Amino acid sequence: MLPLPLLIHWLAPAHQEPRLAVYVPFMPVLARLAGGASAAGTIITRRRRLQFVQVVLVWCAVVIATARPFWLAEPVTRELPMRDLLVALDLSGSMETRDFTDADGEVAERLTAAKQVLDQFLARRDGDRVGLVFFGSAAFLQAPFTDDLDVVRELLDEAQVRMLGPRTVLGDAIGVAIPLFERSEVDERVLIALTDGNDTGSLVPPARAAEIARDHGIRIFTIAMGDPQAAGEQALDEATLQVVAATTGGAYYHADDLSELEAIYAELDRLTPRQVERQSYRPEHELFHWPLGFAIGLSLLYFGMVELRSLLRRERPTLRSEEQA
Repeated sequence: MLPLPLLIHWLAPAHQEPRLAVYVPFMPVLARLAGGASAAGTIITRRRRLQFVQVVLVWCAVVIATARPFWLAEPVTRELPMRDLLVALDLSGSMETRDFTDADGEVAERLTAAKQVLDQFLARRDGDRVGLVFFGSAAFLQAPFTDDLDVVRELLDEAQVRMLGPRTVLGDAIGVAIPLFERSEVDERVLIALTDGNDTGSLVPPARAAEIARDHGIRIFTIAMGDPQAAGEQALDEATLQVVAATTGGAYYHADDLSELEAIYAELDRLTPRQVERQSYRPEHELFHWPLGFAIGLSLLYFGMVELRSLLRRERPTLRSEEQA
């Protein structure tokens, strides 16, 4: 597009403006005094050099802006999650039992201890998508898979004992997790189920739910809290938790205190290492506004100078008249 004005100048006829005029025999003299040449009753004005330079620069800048130049920045590496990790936390009434010792040596509730260690565990899951399921007398999806771990940790901190009832429905919690994993496109699918009781009311038995989870490629790591010697609804059904873990290719752990619970999550970090796919791209920064701004600024400057020069010329005769007077 750069030579387009030259082609128009060579091929197109000159611009003409017909006007009423009076024929005078000294027309060549007037044309010479006006700064142009006359031919067949016409006056051709000459373009100033400054105007020619301004037109050329503006045209070049507009053509460059139309070409949409851009600057390729340094490559940016993006980490894509390659694992969907779902945490199922028991909120039944037995989770308020104070039989865990925290890092300060003070006795803490089971739920408090579980939340402390889970929070530390999630803080190390950068690169994974994490979801959160709470279960008691019913199972509820608290947070779908997301890479915003801060939100998951905040929701975990807000969990309270008995907020979903006093009973334990581990099988239903696994059932809630399965359709969530079905919408996942990653290969590594892990469910961590933390409970301190036995299943007391699931519509689907935990063993059967584990078989369905296995068919969907989900590995379940079960973590038991509490006393295996307890009786009634407080009893810890270790056999079922072991079957669930073994069926899906996961593992079963038992935590007696906070230190053992921390060791379990350290082991999970080792068994399910982070797998991150890196995707690199180079951001493009548009630059068309620079030549476009240059063209506009140069045009404004030129026409401003022309207007100022015309104003000064109009004021000079007035000053001379005042001086003569």
